[in-house]
Amino acid sequence: MNTNLIEYRPPRIAMALLALAALVHMLFPDQSSVQVSSVYLAGALVFAGFVVMMLAWWQFKEHNIAICPTEPTVGLITDGIYRMTRNPMYLGMVLMLGGVAVFFGTLPFYIATGVYFIVIDRWFCRYEEEKLLKTFGEAYERYRSNVRRWV
Repeated sequence: MNTNLIEYRPPRIAMALLALAALVHMLFPDQSSVQVSSVYLAGALVFAGFVVMMLAWWQFKEHNIAICPTEPTVGLITDGIYRMTRNPMYLGMVLMLGGVAVFFGTLPFYIATGVYFIVIDRWFCRYEEEKLLKTFGEAYERYRSNVRRWV
């Protein structure tokens, strides 16, 4: 598996995609809108994503586990938010990007959200799952068979 992409931090990838979407949005102001444009829906998505991400972050801190995907894994968290999704931090970031897309309602932001999801799902999740399987074996396999990757 190509690990070059893994060296970049997921929040930095999200911010780069968001910046690129904003640039395209500003350079082409007359683009048609794909608006569901609800400030309330956008805010709810961003808030929900932030809460999900922070719940996972807090669990990592409580268990003294490094958040960086390339750091050695010293524990397997299967409780709390991890009972509902194997990737709550990534899910939270996708929800927040989706909220920004709904707020602006233009194609570049929706594309940025989709690209982020694909990059995380195809590279980061697979990389981390291989690492967890090597480290925790059957315990991780049981967890993976009971909890979905996303929701």
